[in-house]
Amino acid sequence: MSAAPLERITIEPTLPATACVIWLHGLGDSGAGFSPIVPELGLPKNHPVRFVFPHAPEQPVTINQGYVMRSWYDIKSMDLHNRADMQGVLESEVKVRALISEQISAGIPASNIVLAGFSQGGVVSMFTGLRYPEKLAGVMALSCYLPNADALPEQLSEANRETDILQLHGENDDVVPLSAGKMANKLLNEHGYPVTWKTYPMAHSVHPTEIRDIASWLVTRLDLV
Repeated sequence: MSAAPLERITIEPTLPATACVIWLHGLGDSGAGFSPIVPELGLPKNHPVRFVFPHAPEQPVTINQGYVMRSWYDIKSMDLHNRADMQGVLESEVKVRALISEQISAGIPASNIVLAGFSQGGVVSMFTGLRYPEKLAGVMALSCYLPNADALPEQLSEANRETDILQLHGENDDVVPLSAGKMANKLLNEHGYPVTWKTYPMAHSVHPTEIRDIASWLVTRLDLV
């Protein structure tokens, strides 16, 4: 399956890029929603990390009365067990794999690539990372869940069994319940994945302390000094 490359916002480092963070936005947002976070991270000066913020395709979304908006997959219902349209998740996985391939072709190995995402984007990042055939630097899953709800994806990658996963969630999230994040965390722990779980006093959003924690994790994962 092939598709046109995703439009995106790319933020280049001052030095030649040797690492990359591919960061997926949430439902109805765009890459512009998270791109301003890069300076807020306060990464070491002259770091070599390229940030890529792709825009999801536009499509009708069932829970929003079929309104057309940027979406990584259709959301069919608020029921966690029937929320994600799996065909759409798989199609987005293909698109994210194409983004990874672009970076590899540009000279950045998969082991220096982090997949990150918020909400719906976190679902796709976690799903893709768990199944990706080459070892990644890490997976960052913000305020999200697993598309199969109470099961890990099929065809898990042995290459990413030891890949660090950062899972962060709001304690007052009224869009993706805290219980949904905890369910994913429990499954990951039961299957031996190295996952870090933290919660913050926030709704379905991003917290200043969370931004600092993301920065620290990226410095460690990408060996930034």
